[in-house]
Amino acid sequence: MAQRTERADALRNREAVLAAADALFAASSSPHSVSMDDIAAAAGVGKGTLFRRFGDRVGLIGAVIASRLEPLQEAVREAQDAAGSSPRQRVLDLLDASLRFKIENRHLMSAAEDAGLGSPYQAGHYGWWHEMLRAALDQVPGVHDADFTAHALLAAIRADLVAHLIDDRKMTPDGLRSSLAAHVENVLGCSSGRPGTVTRMRHEHDEQTDTASST
Repeated sequence: MAQRTERADALRNREAVLAAADALFAASSSPHSVSMDDIAAAAGVGKGTLFRRFGDRVGLIGAVIASRLEPLQEAVREAQDAAGSSPRQRVLDLLDASLRFKIENRHLMSAAEDAGLGSPYQAGHYGWWHEMLRAALDQVPGVHDADFTAHALLAAIRADLVAHLIDDRKMTPDGLRSSLAAHVENVLGCSSGRPGTVTRMRHEHDEQTDTASST
């Protein structure tokens, strides 16, 4: 009985710490300004509990990211399994879902990289996104190397790049999502040996301009 009680207490403490860290990180403009002391006080636990449960600040940030990603990943799985969407649309939906998460959590994701969480390519969530994207790309006609293409497309939405474009270059979230959609369309258009929508629009514009200038 004592052992079961201890496990229940440990679970409650873990959930309280994650909830407190999540709220503090969300309320702060920079996760770097949130200390382990702040999180322990908000969770109502001792600072030693944080280090025993999560190892260090890096481990705690990783756990918060994982807890935020879990419901999104479940929703993405359900959407990918649903019938009716084309492989190209599934690729776009996957990247858009990942980008929206990066936009909403860009400071936390950047803090994870800055804190030395390790290579982003070794993170569990990166492997998950890559595998889902690779599987969708495998179904798109004309894609030569789905594995590499998945890496290349994910590189376009690195957390540090997203933070730079939103915070420094002042791109709007909708503008960034639109630019990503155009990039994906061009990549998949080229891979299938035909121009994507954006490329075709540019060609049509150029042809109209040439026609107008020759008359």
